[in-house]
Amino acid sequence: MARMEDIEPESETEISASQKMLSAVSGSLLTSLLVTPLDVVRVRLQSQPAVCNSSAPRPTSVSTHIPQPFTNLPPNLGVTTCCKEVFWVNNNAQYCLATPTTSTPTINGLTHTTTTSPVDCAIDETRRKNFTSTLDGLRKIARNEGIPSLWRGLSPTLVMAIPANVIYFTGYDSLRTSPHSPIKTYVSDAYAPLLAGSLARIAAATVISPIEMFRTRMQATPGTGVFRATLSGLQDMVAAQGYTSLWRGLTLTMWRDVPFSGIYWWGYEATRNALTDMRDRQRGRVLDPQRSSTRLRSQSRSKENHTTTLVDSFTAGALSGAVAAVVTTPFDVGKTRQQVLKHADDIATSAGKGSAMATRPEDRSMPRFLYHIFRTEGLPGLFRGWAARCLKVAPACAIMISSYEIGKKMARNVNERRDGRVET
Repeated sequence: MARMEDIEPESETEISASQKMLSAVSGSLLTSLLVTPLDVVRVRLQSQPAVCNSSAPRPTSVSTHIPQPFTNLPPNLGVTTCCKEVFWVNNNAQYCLATPTTSTPTINGLTHTTTTSPVDCAIDETRRKNFTSTLDGLRKIARNEGIPSLWRGLSPTLVMAIPANVIYFTGYDSLRTSPHSPIKTYVSDAYAPLLAGSLARIAAATVISPIEMFRTRMQATPGTGVFRATLSGLQDMVAAQGYTSLWRGLTLTMWRDVPFSGIYWWGYEATRNALTDMRDRQRGRVLDPQRSSTRLRSQSRSKENHTTTLVDSFTAGALSGAVAAVVTTPFDVGKTRQQVLKHADDIATSAGKGSAMATRPEDRSMPRFLYHIFRTEGLPGLFRGWAARCLKVAPACAIMISSYEIGKKMARNVNERRDGRVET
């Protein structure tokens, strides 16, 4: 049985930064097309208001029992028609302001007008707007808003994903493999993925934070004319609070993405290393645990065919992505709610009523805000949308990392043929 360190190592063909970037771009395009519908449902699930208890007493009339959300009506009050003509606040209210009327003829030829209970229409509309699961969200969005609405936000997603993944993946590779990287010099292989993944995510998140805010608001808004309304809202926000407001959700993004990246890359490399070692043992090779294994494993993977690389990277990416997604779901809930619900604060600020929103829970720090969600909604509130998040993140991570690894392997083969190291 041969030991891997006794086998004469071959120098590994280098891949240029542009080739790594091209691999990241191709993975970004494929991932965005496939998982955007799940991301739309995730944002809707996390940002929708909690449904009121059905056992609560129902109002008997609009004039005597006005619900709390209607005490401060916004200036852009609109009309939405579903089954009946009703007034809604921001297209998200749970009670009718104006009740539908029906006319019935009487015996003497006169017309008698009756008023239908407003709560019946409100319940219908609330059920249509609120989602109970990922599948329910996909079905209702496709039925009520059209199938193209499932890819709402795809354009900003692509604009965001391409530069983000180029910075993220190439930055991670440089931090992990470059001889000039301090992580490679001073951090052990066991913890290097945690630190390299976190630092790469900080750089990527800082660059694309404004685009992600635009995408999140766009996906959370139902109805038509969403792009123009979202863009107008961001313009009003910048006019009132300055350009730094575009990075307002960056802190929450860091709370979510930095631990996610550290957990993801640590899990990915651990799983991928286990799969590589298992294949080496099947070939009769044994890895010495006392020696650094990064280079030897890299050389072993360079000899794998495309199918093996695809299967191993896809499996490791899906497993580590799912675990990281579940662990960081509370941070994702907090981030989504802040960026979506801040829109109402922007409207109040532009109308000169900013002080009315000063005590909102969303304005608290991340730990205090998550504690508020835990106290009011329990653990289900903290993990709302976890299934949609996992269904989106796990395949997204698997598709992205496998596309990236296959792209790098193809680039390495091209470089070897160019250098005359592969016989044709």
